[in-house]
Amino acid sequence: MTSSSHNPRKLTQGYLIAFIGTIIWSSTGVLIRYLTSELRMPPIILALWRDAIVCAALVLLLGLFKRTLLKPGRKNLTFLVTYGFILALFNTTWTLSVYYNGAAVSTVMAYSSAAFTAVLGWWLLKERLDAPKLAAVALSLGGCVLVSGAYDPSAWKLNPLGILTGIISGVAFAAYSLMGRQASRQGIQPLTSLTYTFGFAALFLLAFNLVRIPGFTGLSDLMWLGNSLKGWGVLVLLAVGPTIGGYGLYTVSLGYLPASIANLIATLEPAFTAVQAYLFLGEQMTVVQVGGSLIILVAVLFLRWYENRLAAQLHPAEAPLV
Repeated sequence: MTSSSHNPRKLTQGYLIAFIGTIIWSSTGVLIRYLTSELRMPPIILALWRDAIVCAALVLLLGLFKRTLLKPGRKNLTFLVTYGFILALFNTTWTLSVYYNGAAVSTVMAYSSAAFTAVLGWWLLKERLDAPKLAAVALSLGGCVLVSGAYDPSAWKLNPLGILTGIISGVAFAAYSLMGRQASRQGIQPLTSLTYTFGFAALFLLAFNLVRIPGFTGLSDLMWLGNSLKGWGVLVLLAVGPTIGGYGLYTVSLGYLPASIANLIATLEPAFTAVQAYLFLGEQMTVVQVGGSLIILVAVLFLRWYENRLAAQLHPAEAPLV
């Protein structure tokens, strides 16, 4: 683990970036809900267009203002192709998990990535894994269970394929976090990483749509939105807003924080999504959901306090006054 991981100023910046990114990211659910519920857009087709629009927007943006970021270097191409495949795998398994398990169970299983990230980060990237971090992960997962409603036994009527896709979605998101951390270590700029990762993910999703299995509709529905200007507008907003903003800030935060910490902060997403669903879709938050949101917040704040305390011990001259 690099020394910057214990630098108080770096940690504070990283937490702030990850927190803001998660707030923006959490609006994804509201926009996807509109596209899939109101316009009945197939989820995999939505994911394909989302990734493709993100890549196109970033290519246009960087082409106009920062062309050097469009050159990742040949030595990084294989890494970025793998990174894109992992993103496509997460998008696919997440959608299939929802298809087989329902939203509540799939949400919890996807956010089990916090635990997978902590373990894989310790194993592959030599990040610290100690009792306080494990306790924060446990609290966060418990909060996710409450926010998603997965405490209801009826939500856990799983089948073997459902279990498999749910677990893979959690592992895939953990791998995405670790790949982001590694990209930062290799000196790949966040916008470069995002551009190529989403571009390759779109190509993989295009290939996935050629496979005829439950949950996939095939390329016959590629132009599902037809001439719906509102639908295309929401899709572009989804890509340019929460996707570039959320994924972008999350990727940037991985340059300041261990992957396990950034991933844990991202578990605030269900809570933020629930608030936005209440404000924009009229969905009511139950007392249990509010309690789960508070538990997740406590886990993140506890971890922030613990990391700051450790950083102050290692770098007393740079420690913040409060």
